Amino acid sequence: MTTPKRPALEGTVAVRGDRRLSFAEYGSPHGEAVVWMHGTPGARRQIPLEARAYAEAHGIRLIGIDRPGIGSSTSHLYPVLADWAADLEILSDTLGLGALRMVGLSGGGPYALAAAAMLPDRVVSVGVLGGVAPTRGPEAAAGGPINLAVRLAPALSIARVPLGIALTNTIRVIKPLAGPAIDTYAAFQPAGDKKLLGRPEFKAMFLDDLLNGSRFQTSAPLNDLVLFTRDWGFRVADISQPVCWWHGDDDHIVPFSHGQHMISLLPNARFKVIAGESHLGGLGIPREVLGTVMELGVTPLRPIEESRPTGQV
Repeated sequence: MTTPKRPALEGTVAVRGDRRLSFAEYGSPHGEAVVWMHGTPGARRQIPLEARAYAEAHGIRLIGIDRPGIGSSTSHLYPVLADWAADLEILSDTLGLGALRMVGLSGGGPYALAAAAMLPDRVVSVGVLGGVAPTRGPEAAAGGPINLAVRLAPALSIARVPLGIALTNTIRVIKPLAGPAIDTYAAFQPAGDKKLLGRPEFKAMFLDDLLNGSRFQTSAPLNDLVLFTRDWGFRVADISQPVCWWHGDDDHIVPFSHGQHMISLLPNARFKVIAGESHLGGLGIPREVLGTVMELGVTPLRPIEESRPTGQV
């Protein structure tokens, strides 16, 4: 299996509280910036190779960011999700980024929305791929596996640090078997995700991200789960920027109804159904995603629902 090409630039940036956030950069160093927020679990290299190639071909500065507790980002639990935007602003200033377009996969969706809510003068548009919905407050969505985390929230808050250490050690032990482990995982997934994980270049990207991101620590997924069970610190309905939301209609992790619920809250949004696809379906259409978030904010958005057939790019 071919190892994906390393990022054009990789490093860490000092943020608040003597902490650091790590990042990986692809595409053009002088282009307009798109910040791609990884899923839960995931890290800064969890960006499809097609997205990287598209960014290079279209002059886009594509940046992945490790959340606190993965890769080289200092482990930290924000009091509320909204607080992360202040770190993003520092990182953006340090890297010389201007306007931002955000993309968030699954657990990265709330982070992309938080950036839009807290940095309205900087974030131009948002793309969400099967994003997690609020679990608390008036905007909460009912049902779904995330509600298990709500029930376990008190225990997660207490045990997240030792659990993170145990997870890191487990990944180190099974590292030589990481490829077969992904194959085993894929075998139990819905058809859409199974097909995507079976693509050699996609599997190579996933392995590279998992093994690179977990070299030092793996507490970020647990931090995410704790934050998702709290009030986010902002209201989705107050986000004025254009948002395009893609959701597989066979999503077995974040229910399709959660995507519909979020679209009902967002005042300036479009819902795109990825027909026949499951949770990772948005990663199979990265050129469409990047093209759309670049267009949003320039072309007025019509709040319509669209359905697209499986495999269409």
